[in-house]
Amino acid sequence: MLEPLLKGLVLGVFLAISVGPVIFAILKQSINNGHKAGYVFVAGISASDIFLVVVCNFFSSLFTAILNHKTAIAICGSIFLVCLGVYTLFFKKVKTDEDNRLVQKEFRTHHFIGIFASGFLINILNPGVFLFWFAWTAAIITDSQTAAHPLEYRFIVFGTCLLFVLLTDIAKVALASRLRSRLTPRILRMINRISGIILIGFGIALGWGILRYGDRIK
Repeated sequence: MLEPLLKGLVLGVFLAISVGPVIFAILKQSINNGHKAGYVFVAGISASDIFLVVVCNFFSSLFTAILNHKTAIAICGSIFLVCLGVYTLFFKKVKTDEDNRLVQKEFRTHHFIGIFASGFLINILNPGVFLFWFAWTAAIITDSQTAAHPLEYRFIVFGTCLLFVLLTDIAKVALASRLRSRLTPRILRMINRISGIILIGFGIALGWGILRYGDRIK
């Protein structure tokens, strides 16, 4: 079935190149903590996308109920991004050895669980992600009704989309990890400051936007 495959690929490309706090968070996580932490963070993001796709397709009433609380979700997301940005900007430490070289951190299981959870939350607390999946799920379900196997059609579209986005996120982690080996502590501190400011900016913009225009979003 070429048509759903192409639709899923186009949808995946659109989602992968969209600029938002997630892409900066992936790069920040990978540069600061290495590729393992980056891959775990991406896994959390992917898990949240899969969760939303499943809810949109099979629990539409639940998803509608969630959308009714989009303002509260956006405020939580805004607070989360601002707190993450403040921590990155003011409290994130760059560990170095006696020769002022970057030191690779050692992570335990609970650290990875926390990184996975932060990836899940930074994606799912963005109401724009909710609206994105809601709109496209409605469109794809409508298209699938003309197909011989509607459920298979939807599975191919969303499966292709999610797989493409996951692969591009993995590529971002790999690229950021390669850059990390060439960074000096001074440059890494500068990147942390820039990342912190960007995350705070996204958080404030999200909160301001939903409080000012949220009542117009149906």
